[in-house]
Formats: sequence, structure tokens, C-alpha cells
Amino acid sequence: MPPTHEVFNQPEPLEDYDVAADPALTEGLEREEAGWAADELHELGRLAGSGRARAWGEQANANEPELRTHDRYGHRVDEVDFHPAWHVLMDTAVSHGLHAAPWADDRPGAHVARAAKFYTFSQVENGHACPVSMTYAAVPALRHSPEPAARLEPLLTARTYDFGLRPPESKRGILAGMSMTEKQGGSDVRANTTRAEPTAGGEYRLTGHKWFTSAPMSDVFLTLAQAPEGLTCFLVPRVLPDGTRNTLLVQRLKDKLGNRSNASAELEYDGATAWVVGEPGRGVRTIIEMVNGTRLDCVIGSAAGMRAGLVQALHHAEQRHAFGRALIEQPLMRNVLADLALESEAATVLAMRLAGAADRAIRGDATEAAFRRIAVAVGKFWVTKRLPAHAAEALECLGGNGYVEESGMPRLFRESPLNSIWEGSGNVAALDVLRALGRHPEGAEVFVAELRRAEGADSRFDDALKRLLEQLHDTEDIEFRARGLVERMALLLQASLLLRHSPAPVAEAFAGSRLGGDWGRAFGTLARGTDTAAVIDRNRPRSV
Repeated sequence: MPPTHEVFNQPEPLEDYDVAADPALTEGLEREEAGWAADELHELGRLAGSGRARAWGEQANANEPELRTHDRYGHRVDEVDFHPAWHVLMDTAVSHGLHAAPWADDRPGAHVARAAKFYTFSQVENGHACPVSMTYAAVPALRHSPEPAARLEPLLTARTYDFGLRPPESKRGILAGMSMTEKQGGSDVRANTTRAEPTAGGEYRLTGHKWFTSAPMSDVFLTLAQAPEGLTCFLVPRVLPDGTRNTLLVQRLKDKLGNRSNASAELEYDGATAWVVGEPGRGVRTIIEMVNGTRLDCVIGSAAGMRAGLVQALHHAEQRHAFGRALIEQPLMRNVLADLALESEAATVLAMRLAGAADRAIRGDATEAAFRRIAVAVGKFWVTKRLPAHAAEALECLGGNGYVEESGMPRLFRESPLNSIWEGSGNVAALDVLRALGRHPEGAEVFVAELRRAEGADSRFDDALKRLLEQLHDTEDIEFRARGLVERMALLLQASLLLRHSPAPVAEAFAGSRLGGDWGRAFGTLARGTDTAAVIDRNRPRSV
């Protein structure tokens, strides 16, 4: 290289670190009854922090899936081809139980362990998390019909990734998708027009167009369609038991902002064979457990995105020098980095608390089930909404390098709005909180009781809680005010968790910035006296 091309003052790639060496994550793992999974979590964390795992994510996104509607002779095949890196990501996720594996594990904390691993490996590449998440969430919906559940649940929970279009029961492991959204309805699934006509053999034939179906190469789909009894949930396999292709025709793949490694498609149901899941005419009720599971994963995945951006920003700021000092030593940069760390830790602590509530609700805890019903919707609204701003600020910490594809930050930024849209945009989530508060007063009581567990720990928290309780009792124009109300619910829940479980510098800085002033400005506006050193040091990526 000519002397003018000498490379200096450029950070080394962030490799060979343990993604799971994240205090907020590991402390939550212990607190939520899943400490027994620590060894496997750190094994996965070391893999996720390796250069080869980073390369898998880059390759899967650079080589996007391609649709083949017909073979060379004109036969309709409707297959999607993926780069080998995609299959490595999927095989790794399934073999480590990030999909439906905890449904076959009776240990307390099994779903928390799965959430922690999902959080860890999502930081490598988020696109593959979609089919993993849907497979996890499909099991409780499928259990509304014992016969197909008995046949398919062992395959959904198996830790074997077996790609290819074959009859589900001929495979060693299968994946599930969900096919609900239609172009005229979006989140309003009751407006769906796909028809389901019963046959003499007890099956149904589905005819209609699904506007947005992610992971179209899944083995089975849970689908909503209008049966004679009303909107009903159906199980639709890609390949029928006799080996013939079901008539799910892939019309095209969506050209998306992000999530490029994952195929999302428009599907045409042309008399597709299907079986009822749950009670006919009660499709929304049947599918709601699946939606709860995928919404929880939206929170976990967004928290993972914040952590991924934060560690990149910290790593860069430690090694990059400007104006005679490392960036991380510059006071204003420390303010920004500490603020990003607060947001990340608050999201992670909340995600782990929600995973714990889900785990205990599945095991029959009615109080935790009531809390989960409201808290997951609150977290879905807020944490997913915060990720795009967090990703943009983390990208800016890298300067021009962060704007270049090779840094990985543009991919993170493009991915950042997805979880806020998937499974109901911000308005849908906020209104869902209002419905839950109105229909399930016991859930509202449990939610407030959770907040009160931090009462007396910080005067700013106490004042904010008092204001929230007043707002909850004021129902005038409540739909118009829904976003502001749910935002305050989320901030108080995060603050309550941090005040109880995180070090004092973290909890005090969060309460002071989010509850104690005219917060809402850009990251990096923490007050004088904030212990940025303690906040930053706690969150540095740890080498293997």
C-alpha cells in the first residue's frame, strides 16, 4: 500500500465477544427462574459474537430469497430459494431451541431461557427470527384442536431444521407460519374475505388472497377465513399428506425496506385444503394466543436491536480518537452513550419480565396471565417505537462509517421499524391496551400493583405514578390520548423494574431523565451529575 493509504485510528471489527455477556440479560435470566440455562446461553452468545456468525447475517441479506413459480417445463412449483447462510442461521436457531422447543420442556423458566436465546441470536440477523417466532407462537393456538396438535406438536418442538416441501409428518422437524393479513383489512382481520367452504370429508377449501405472509416456505400455516359459522382459524399445509402440493400459490415476494433475508409473500388460496383449528366462528379467539407470543417476540427482538446498536457504538467510541482523546472519553459522547445504554437496559429488563410472566402464565398462574395481557401490549407499543430512534443515534456514533453497509448499522436501521408494524402498529397496540384495561379490570389492578412495588424508592417515580393513576381514572377522550397514556405506563413499568433490580446509577439516571423533567429530546440530554462511567462500564461488550 502507498504511504497515503496507511490505515490508523480505525476500530478493529467487533468480533470474538460473548453477546450474552449482558448484565441486564443474565440477571433477568436468574431472576425469572431460568438460571439453569446459562451455560447454553453463553455458548450461543460466543457463537453470535464470532466473525463467522456476522458473515452469515451479511450473506443472507446480500443474497435475498428468490421466487420460482414454475419449473423448466411449466409446472407450477411455488418454491423460494435461499442462500446457504440462511439455512445455517435457521439450523442454529432451531438446534438451540429458539423456536417451539420450550413447549416440550416442563422446567420452570423454559420460556424465559428461550427468550434469552432469541434475544441473543437475533443480534446476528433479525430476518430469520420471523419464522422462528411464528413457530413458537403457533403451538398454543394449535392446542385448541387436540388431534392435529398431537400429530404436529412433536415436529414443531423438535430441534431439527428439515427444509424442503414434503408432507409435514414425513419430516424430522417443521416450521409454522401465519397467513392472516389481506389487502383490504390489514390489522382488521374481521374484514377478511377469504372464503372457507366445507367438504363432505370434513375438510374445507379456502379461496382468497393473503396480502402479507412471511416465511411462505413454512410447512404449515394458521390462516383466518370466513366459514359459514363466521371467521374461523384453519390449519393449511404446504404439502398434503399424499405428497401433492396444496394450492397455495406464491404470487410475488414483497420488496421490503428491511428484513431482506426473510421472504414475505402474497399468497393466493385457490381451493386450498384446510382443517379447522378451534371452534368454528371463533377464529380471533383461537389465534389470540399466537398473537400474544409474536407480540412478546416483537419486544424481545427490539430490545435485541437496541443492544446490538449499543455495543457497536461503545466499541467504536473506545477505539476511535478525535481531538486528542478517545471518543468514549469526550463528555458529550459519554452522555449520548450512557443514554443509549439506559434505553437498552430498560428494554431488556422489561423483555425478561414479560418472558417470566408468560412462562408463569403458561404454568397456570392467573395473576401473571392478567399482568401479561396488559404488559405485553404496553411493551409492544413502547419498546418497538423506541428502536428506530435508538438505531439512528447508535449509527451516528460511528459517524460516516456507520452510514456504510459494511458496518452493519444501515441494516439495523432498516430493520428497526419492523416490530412496531408487525402484529399491529402503534395505534393498534395502544388501543389494545385500552380494551384490556376496560375488559379486564383485574389485569389493571395487577399492572398497578407491579408498579407500586417500587413505591418509595424514588420521589420522581412516586410523583409520576400518582399522575398516571389520575390519568387512568379519566376516561374522557381516552382514545385520543391513548398513545401518551400507554407511553407513561411503559416508562413507569420500566422504571419500577430498574429501581428494583438494576444498580442505583442506572435506575436513578433513568428515573431522572424519563420521569423527572421535560424529557423527549434527543439522546444525550442526561442531567449533570449522572454517573455515566457506571452506566457505560456495565454495558461494554466483553471479549471471550
